[in-house]
Amino acid sequence: MATDRIILQGMRFYGYHGVNPEEKAQGQAYLVDLEAEADLTRPGQSDVIEDTISYTHLYRVIRAIMEGESRNLLESLAQEIANCLLADFPLEAVMVTVKKPNPPIKGSFIEHAAVRIHRRREGGGTSC
Repeated sequence: MATDRIILQGMRFYGYHGVNPEEKAQGQAYLVDLEAEADLTRPGQSDVIEDTISYTHLYRVIRAIMEGESRNLLESLAQEIANCLLADFPLEAVMVTVKKPNPPIKGSFIEHAAVRIHRRREGGGTSC
């Protein structure tokens, strides 16, 4: 099992997600953090980009989901990100955090609401 990780923190996207109609109409910023588990021994030794997993490609998958189809729940966004990354890349596991800054909770002063999920590869999946 790999304990090596590729980490992308603080990815910012603008999306139209949420349960309230105004969230879907006006949209807002979202933050995503990713920890992707993979064996990085080979690229660590070779120093050859083809031997590793491109964080640019990981980012593009996440961006397409976050800026794509509207979802009601942060959980749904995190799950789709996890499913696609595990299907499309040679990763053993992923931890995905999706944050909604300043959630629309009347009378609240909350920096962000967030969900964090951890998913492991369970065999072949469908590519996204």
